[in-house]
Amino acid sequence: MIGAMDMEIVQAGVADFHQVLADHPRYWGERDLRSLHLLAMVQEFGSMCLVARDGDGIRGYVFGFVTPGGTGYVHLIATRDDARGTGLGRRLYTAFAEAVERLGARQLKAITSVGNTGSIGFHRSLGFEVRIVDDYDGPGRDMAVFHRALPLGH
Repeated sequence: MIGAMDMEIVQAGVADFHQVLADHPRYWGERDLRSLHLLAMVQEFGSMCLVARDGDGIRGYVFGFVTPGGTGYVHLIATRDDARGTGLGRRLYTAFAEAVERLGARQLKAITSVGNTGSIGFHRSLGFEVRIVDDYDGPGRDMAVFHRALPLGH
């Protein structure tokens, strides 16, 4: 079990990005989502790309940005296999929400595949509304789309 007091959530740097990619299977298992990891996210939206680390490295991360319409969009959020079930995902979402609120965001949005029941359950536990949107990611690529108002604690 990881110690909450030993964990820090900080802005991701280029070295953090490369470490996340090097450890990709520890976050995503058999799913190869490396193509969704864009260094430009860290370079251009740094204050909204966060890593949670302790003495054993990066335990989790969230990469996102604020849209022109004031939505904090979570592009990727993941916890390492040895940090699951510890509340770290919730802590990362809270840190992201606080960062995007400072930049004027009024709501949060995220998406996942319709078969990702773990992500759907997690987002629902955070108070997100979920709806299935047909062809969201192209023909035949339905997605679960999550929305919720900020602040996250309410």
